[in-house]
Amino acid sequence: MTDLRKIIIDDREIEVDPALTLIQACEAAGIEIPRFCYHERLSIAGNCRMCLVEVVGGPPKPAASCAMQVRDLRPGPEGAPPVIKTNSPMVKKAREGVMEFLLINHPLDCPICDQGGECDLQDQAVAYGVDFSRFREPKRASDDLDLGPLVETHMTRCISCTRCVRFTTEVAGIAQMGQTGRGEDAEITSYLNQTLDSNIQGNIIDLCPVGALVSKPYAFTARPWELTKTESIDVMDALGSNIRVDTKGREVMRFLPRNHDGINEEWLADKSRFVWDGLRRQRLDKPYIRKNGKLSPATWPEALSLVAQKLKEAEKVAGLIGDLAPVEAAYSMKRLVAGLGGSVECRTDGAKLPAGNRAAYVGNATIEDIDTAQFVQLIGTNPRDEAPVLNARIRKAWLNGARVGLVGEAVDLTYDYDHVGRDRQALSSLLGTDHDKVLEARSLVIVGQGALQEADGGAVLSSAMQLAADTQSKFMVLHTAASRVGSLDVGAVTEGGLAAAVDGADVIWSLGADEVEIADGPFVIYQGSHGDRGAHRADVILPGAAYTEENGLFVNTEGRPQLALRACFPPGEAKENWAILRALSAEIDATLPWDSLAQLRQALVGDVPHLARIDEVPGNTWAMTEPGSLGDASFRYAVRDHWLTNPIARASVLMAELSANAKARHSAPLAAE
Repeated sequence: MTDLRKIIIDDREIEVDPALTLIQACEAAGIEIPRFCYHERLSIAGNCRMCLVEVVGGPPKPAASCAMQVRDLRPGPEGAPPVIKTNSPMVKKAREGVMEFLLINHPLDCPICDQGGECDLQDQAVAYGVDFSRFREPKRASDDLDLGPLVETHMTRCISCTRCVRFTTEVAGIAQMGQTGRGEDAEITSYLNQTLDSNIQGNIIDLCPVGALVSKPYAFTARPWELTKTESIDVMDALGSNIRVDTKGREVMRFLPRNHDGINEEWLADKSRFVWDGLRRQRLDKPYIRKNGKLSPATWPEALSLVAQKLKEAEKVAGLIGDLAPVEAAYSMKRLVAGLGGSVECRTDGAKLPAGNRAAYVGNATIEDIDTAQFVQLIGTNPRDEAPVLNARIRKAWLNGARVGLVGEAVDLTYDYDHVGRDRQALSSLLGTDHDKVLEARSLVIVGQGALQEADGGAVLSSAMQLAADTQSKFMVLHTAASRVGSLDVGAVTEGGLAAAVDGADVIWSLGADEVEIADGPFVIYQGSHGDRGAHRADVILPGAAYTEENGLFVNTEGRPQLALRACFPPGEAKENWAILRALSAEIDATLPWDSLAQLRQALVGDVPHLARIDEVPGNTWAMTEPGSLGDASFRYAVRDHWLTNPIARASVLMAELSANAKARHSAPLAAE
């Protein structure tokens, strides 16, 4: 335990860790210090000078509180604690002077600036600015940058805080932004006018304290005070990033990250942030029935009675649970289909994840364990595409000295790693290695879905768990589907996997399972939100709610249950997914024993108690899986096109553009003939 040190801040004595900076010590004392360049998750730049404080007995000038540590303070007379003042006349005058300098070249376009109402400079100008300027010279102007389709730039507003440069180089791991010039000629620019090649670049919009970097898709669509803000959970990957959904009327206008130190810190992947335009397109807003080969609109009673008739006539019913379904819908479908003697399967990608052994399909590690890991072994996973924010966390551990190993195809992960090999033989070689040299204390083994989808997926999982056990490492399964862990928790699985579930089925009920090709023959019921692959194959379409349109429970890749709250209502005649299943159960005389979401959750928690522990990671009892023989295939990654992995993303025009840009960027340039 570090010895605490006493300091006095604004006549209040507190004890703090001497390693803290003065700005952190002031926050610990409940005093907010204005800042533009300082950010707790980035390196210290100390260049905006807005955070000046007075150190009594120190130099006769204010000190930058972000760049001075408590241990640098000299004690007062006779060993008295050092004294800091944050509201003295010296501090007030200094901050007003800094604000005056910042506003010399800043344009007066608050009424049309997209950052208006959420602008740090605007807020601090109210506190420390004056209503006139002493400068009569023309304002400096800068050329705007083209950073790609996500971030719009207005560089004349830039105050050179360098947050964007530090984020892209330190967190995102790209080197396309920097600062050139000195003095009045200093400006933030991109190297050779490159666009940003990162899937977490949108975070610089949140980081920018002025309106220099704003969201290009959201620009000029809404003002912050017009929006209704709802806390929810992201489902574009299985990380379970905490988000805020901003709606205007019935439409989702944007997604923003919420801080959660245990999961996404305060970052958000670009797909999660910008996918909202996909919620407006290709929506299923009324039931459809296929007549004479064509899908025709129908009423709910017609659609439900046809489905009920087919379910009653069927000898075998199979239920498939898609990647975006909340736990309540998966549980309802499992209860309903099991009551009909049918089978339900959530592992629609063929992953060999064992039901019942939570340590095998979740692991025993938390996402926070990455921060303190000294070695991270990746097996058959490309976290940069499968969970970009988790990849940034691995990069942070690497910057702090951790080593990373990869078994799988060599890819750019934004950090250096030891490439063990790309096939099963490389995994076997790890098992036979002197582990004292390969894996050190506080190690973490992360296995991806691509490693588990082949025929020998069970053997790969067993080998990965054996590696973790032999080296006393933590173990994590990195999922790609937001619904997968929750569906496994409620037992929505069939012995023998997907093939066994659909084999011989007369009726296949797809709960948003768009990543599965269903052969001709069975009668297909599709329940989902978008007219995607699953709807094209369907004989009956039951329009369901998207993840922003119903209250739902999602369990993330580390096994943490989280609540997604409804931000708006489904379009047209679409209904909440659990309500559709409840209505249908009454039609087939097998009524599910609940009439509300609260009653459903009571039944759910009765069967799976740990789902009541919202935002907690339950401990999993370690139990090895059956060992098997590894094949000789190379590892393939589960995500081939990061931008188009689900129906909402495929409905988004912006995601299609980003996918095309990524393909063009990574294809080999052709020489001019």
